[in-house]
Amino acid sequence: MIHGKSFGSDNHAGVHPDVMAAIAAANVGDAVAYGADPWTRDMEAAFRTAFGEHTTAYAMFNGTGANVVGLGLMLRSFDGVICPDSAHINGHEAGAAERVLGTKLLPVRTEDGKLRPADVLGQLEALGNEHHSQPKVVSISQVTECGTLYTADEVAALAEVAHAHGLYLHMDGARLANAAAEADCSLRALTTDAGVDVLSFGGTKNGALGAEALVILRPELDASALFLRKQGMQLASKTRFVSVQLTALLTDDLWRRNAAHANTMAHRLADGLAGRFPFRYPVESNAVFPILSEKAIVELGHRHLFSIWDRPTGVIRLVTSFDTTPEDVDTLIADLHALGG
Repeated sequence: MIHGKSFGSDNHAGVHPDVMAAIAAANVGDAVAYGADPWTRDMEAAFRTAFGEHTTAYAMFNGTGANVVGLGLMLRSFDGVICPDSAHINGHEAGAAERVLGTKLLPVRTEDGKLRPADVLGQLEALGNEHHSQPKVVSISQVTECGTLYTADEVAALAEVAHAHGLYLHMDGARLANAAAEADCSLRALTTDAGVDVLSFGGTKNGALGAEALVILRPELDASALFLRKQGMQLASKTRFVSVQLTALLTDDLWRRNAAHANTMAHRLADGLAGRFPFRYPVESNAVFPILSEKAIVELGHRHLFSIWDRPTGVIRLVTSFDTTPEDVDTLIADLHALGG
């Protein structure tokens, strides 16, 4: 049990009351297993409303599973995935895509976690060369692991380059809600309308108990999804309890309210530190990356929970969530100022 508000991750937060209420409401009577239930039908309809009528969505346990199954829909045994070197699939999923799918990741060094069209084009010289893995998917995170945001135009530019060369565009949408809230746009504007083919949609970081979704926006990629989800050990027997969490987030824009609040708390934090502490990345979501001295990092660790992003340069990561309060933020600001940098 963590005492005091954690700034270590939005995964540390509890469950939004509306999500918990939805789970409790679904816990009445029996229902057919493996997704053949009315709650899952409601979830699928909610995703079609949010992302477009040709959307299919599958409830998953976690983001790693949703990413691996989603990538598997688009890859052959000799294909590769172009991604930033900071991508979650590259650095924080224990090589799951490579181990489970046998694919090769093709990481690109970036300064802010974002791929540009030139980064993709620079990886395409291998196309047609039998000695190299064939680039087949471009994978981006929204928001990035650096907390930075892809605009709809930036996503569309990557989709245009990928599709022009026969590649697909995948989005790790663990914090897609934060991106759409920050950009003040719909979920569809950053995905379907921008040319994304497949994405994972994050619920756990945005108030769910434990729910992610694989979202397929190109219908022809859907044929093997049921089987790959099963092989990927992501098919819940009592699927209704995963599905209702996702439906709750998509109902009355709860996803937006949760994400917008988290983002607002991050900006409050950044404003309170501005002028005293430099930042490694711009604040464009619910993550703040200030630079501290080693002494300050150690002393802050006695009072607050956070993560160290890059120890040699003194960068730490502070993450806010749907239930972070202004008082939580102001306490952290005061403690940081008291440390003296």
